[in-house]
Amino acid sequence: MAPKPLGWEAIGDAGSIRVVGLRLAPGQRVQEHRNAIPVAVIVTQGALHFSDGTHDGVVEAGGLFLINPGEKHTYWAESETAAYMVFSGLPGVKARPWSLRQK
Repeated sequence: MAPKPLGWEAIGDAGSIRVVGLRLAPGQRVQEHRNAIPVAVIVTQGALHFSDGTHDGVVEAGGLFLINPGEKHTYWAESETAAYMVFSGLPGVKARPWSLRQK
């Protein structure tokens, strides 16, 4: 059974980072909004159209775009589209330092 369109799925949290999956059917739009923290959007299927009110763009599968905190934006799909959204700097969560494991 195929996933339902306009689906949001929490993929995981890692300290101050959260990853959410997004799926849009053709013609679906996420209304204009703002985020308090930075968001990286990685398109995994189709093409995600976006606008910040001044500039419009399209990112195809394999591409990425960044949304700055406080920036008004909207996005939509003209074909079935999926993406991962990476939210960084979650409020009230102390960032974890990155390190490489050594054997």
